Amino acid sequence: MATNGFTDRVKITIKAGDGGDGMNSFKAYKGKPACGPDGGDGGDGGDVIFVGDKDMHDLLSFRYTAKYFAGNGERGGTNQCFGKRGADIVVKVPCGTLIRDMDTGKVVCDVYEDGERHVILKGGRGGKGNVRFTTARRHAPNFAQKGQAVKPHAVILEMKVIADVGFVGFPNVGKSTLLSKISAAKPKIADYHFTTLSPNLGVVRHYDESFIAADIPGLIEGAAEGAGLGHAFLRHIERTRMLVHVVDISGVEGRDPLKDFETIGAELRQYSEKLAALPTLVALNKCDIAGAEENIKKFKKKYGKKYELFEITALRGEGTAELVARIAEKLKELPPAERIPADEFEFEEADNAQYEIFVDENDCYVVVGGLVDMLCRNVVLNNPDSMSYFQRVLKLRGVFKELEKMGCKAGDTVVVGDVEFEYV
Repeated sequence: MATNGFTDRVKITIKAGDGGDGMNSFKAYKGKPACGPDGGDGGDGGDVIFVGDKDMHDLLSFRYTAKYFAGNGERGGTNQCFGKRGADIVVKVPCGTLIRDMDTGKVVCDVYEDGERHVILKGGRGGKGNVRFTTARRHAPNFAQKGQAVKPHAVILEMKVIADVGFVGFPNVGKSTLLSKISAAKPKIADYHFTTLSPNLGVVRHYDESFIAADIPGLIEGAAEGAGLGHAFLRHIERTRMLVHVVDISGVEGRDPLKDFETIGAELRQYSEKLAALPTLVALNKCDIAGAEENIKKFKKKYGKKYELFEITALRGEGTAELVARIAEKLKELPPAERIPADEFEFEEADNAQYEIFVDENDCYVVVGGLVDMLCRNVVLNNPDSMSYFQRVLKLRGVFKELEKMGCKAGDTVVVGDVEFEYV
């Protein structure tokens, strides 16, 4: 989601590096052309790593670069030299960024703190060189293993602001003005709706204590269902430990302050019962405007026993010191903000035992799946030892029996990866 340059939800594609192929080579000296195998292993592919960065405030950079691929491992060398490992790719994200799997919506991890590192995808394993296949009976293997190829995955990055207290309310009630008075934040302030188009954060100091306050863009009726700017930014107060509901008590814009308060409360409940249950203070703003006094009496009569009310004039800073003191006191009583737990989830890797068979338009029996991918890595077509291994695996895994069940008979064509043969 992007609004006025602020981006807090993006889709990107990530991929770990493929493993490098093993080397198939033999030592050769002058006058001695074949002195035994010496092919080295391929290097492992690079990992995809996400790191929290306190200096990033949104996901704007991901709108221009949507693919993040780690480096592939290099091929093994002669003289039993290992191939170079692929370079990791380090993806920096703002603190408080959730990483979700695109297909399932499950939370992979919550990048919560500055410098926190999460290895999201591991690189593919490098293939073994031919020297690794020597045995007492096989002195000169003329084949090597291919590196493991890995699949790309689509993920959603979803930023959730980490703040101790969130200011909520209708547009133009004075949330940004209040934040500017109690902190060093410099939000854009103007006398029209939706001045705030992205969450503003400010550090508020109270003697030796400090806390982070977030000014959330104005909510309107229907916000929980996506109306206005509200729904997109409600996620940013899911982490907050408490709320301050700012109400324009003057009614100068022709709205009923009590109805406004009830509407926002209903939107919070509709979005999340947990959110609506957060400890809440109520700041009655613009108390210096004519008509405010009567509305204050009505508000106190209806909500004075249920909520702590603070009469303030944010523009002049009147009453804000008392509000800040109570917020700081209240936060001492509340548990710290918690990271969102990751779901039980791992990116799907190929199952080396899984396969399926279908008949194509040429009446060929085609075998596909993780088993085939594994065989493609390990089988060298022009090597008798390798091909006997290939046939042995197909027999042990029940592929031949399954082919016969499907009606495959002698003389029919079977395709397994790059191998095409007549069934016998």
